[in-house]
Amino acid sequence: MIENLVLIGMPGAGKSTIGVLVAKALNMSFIDTDLLIQKKENKLLQEIIEEKGIKEFLDIEAEVILGLDAANTVVATGGSVILRDKAMEHLKEKGLIIYLNLSYKEIEKRLYNIKTRGIAMDNNKSLLQVYKERIPLYEKYADKVILCSGKGIEDIVMEITALWKKAQ
Repeated sequence: MIENLVLIGMPGAGKSTIGVLVAKALNMSFIDTDLLIQKKENKLLQEIIEEKGIKEFLDIEAEVILGLDAANTVVATGGSVILRDKAMEHLKEKGLIIYLNLSYKEIEKRLYNIKTRGIAMDNNKSLLQVYKERIPLYEKYADKVILCSGKGIEDIVMEITALWKKAQ
């Protein structure tokens, strides 16, 4: 049974911003898994990545997601959630997975704070490399894809709420 609406996509795609608005429009709760990770570790995402490394950060992210027991909730995930199969399987059990697909150019424009934002990416990789690696994974796990490029937030929110109502 589908109880939750789960947003996946690249950092900067708008998962948290759009998630709050969708939750309001559908009278649902809202969870941002990045905030749960920060609360659990009592550190910013970037600090966790710097202190523990990417692999351990991804393990913490998966652990937080595997501990989620939500219902009637919009879940905004971190952009790296798709790198751990178990985490995605857990989200898929009771969730409709919606991929917010945004062009690389728009992601690049939005991520002006790439070094401090807490993005799980190796220092030797470019944002474009990370984008190209993750796109097939977002597509693999998505039940629905919303093409966000060139659309306003309200249009995207309306699209998602319509998808949710159709899925119920």
